[in-house]
Formats: sequence, C-alpha cells, structure tokens
Amino acid sequence: MSNLLKGVNLYLIGMMGVGKTTVGRLLAKELGYGFLDTDNVIAQLTGKSINQLFAQEGEAGFRQIESDVLSQVCAITKLTISTGGGIVLRRENWGYLHHGLIVWLDAPVELIYSRLAEDTTRPLLQDADPKGKLRSLLEQRTPLYSQADLHITVQEADTPEDIAKRILETIPSVLKTQVSD
Repeated sequence: MSNLLKGVNLYLIGMMGVGKTTVGRLLAKELGYGFLDTDNVIAQLTGKSINQLFAQEGEAGFRQIESDVLSQVCAITKLTISTGGGIVLRRENWGYLHHGLIVWLDAPVELIYSRLAEDTTRPLLQDADPKGKLRSLLEQRTPLYSQADLHITVQEADTPEDIAKRILETIPSVLKTQVSD
C-alpha cells in the first residue's frame, strides 16, 4: 500500500470525537508512516493547551497558528496527519491538504456527542447546548468536509481497526481516479 501512495501524506479530517487520532496512529503503523496530530504539535510548539490558546488568542488566532503548523507539516512526506476539526474552515489550508490524500471521517452527531459528553477540553463545546453546538458545527462544515478525496462513515459498532482497514481498502480506488483525471 505504501508503494501505491508513493510517500503521499494522509490527512484525516472530520469533527472532533470521530477518531482521527486513534485511526491515524493505526494507519501510520500499517503504512510504515510517521504520525502527527496537528493539535498536539500546536500544544508542543506554543507550550499551551488548545483551551488556553482559544482563551488567549481567540478562535481566529488559534486558526492562524493551525494554518502555520499545517503549512510546515505538508512539506514532510510519509505522514499520517490527524487535523483539528475546524482546519477545513480556512481556504488556505485546502492548498496544504491537497498535497496529500484527504480522508473525511464522518460520524453522526449522536455518536460524537456520546464520545465527548465527559470531555471538558473542547473549547467549542463549552456551550449551554453542546449537542446543538455539535449539530451546528457539523452543518457548517459538511460542505467543506465533503471535498475530501475519501468519505468514510463511522458507525457506533466500528472499531478503530475496522475504520483503518476500510480506509486502506478504499485508497487504491481513489488513487486510480486521481491518476486518470
């Protein structure tokens, strides 16, 4: 499979809580790739948590840091990269993402909410109605996520291994399509 990819990076996009980091690590291992989580890179570079950055810089400031990190990461090859859920909001980021193969992990709001209900580290969910906020974010971002090369629907019964396997099985058909375009 990694021969077929020829070192092209895999970018995992989608809402918070869909499993991008967990699945990304599995894919990296399977492909013999390195793994990066852009949120972790941002936290390491700034010495601050994502929550702290949102509080101090605002969402716009955080998104700029996120774009800067993505611009540097896309210059490296043979990586599986888990991105923040809102990385698709900035047009410039699509230029970086298109350096690789973009995989959208898509899960229903109910599943995302059940996974994140106890998670207090998500700044965009510090809301009186977190499920409503998730629904609103997903509605806003779906047209952007749908520009991905690969759309993988995540169901409650799916294990991270199932999802990684489905991605690996689907990649060849996407690569053939891209070559013939």
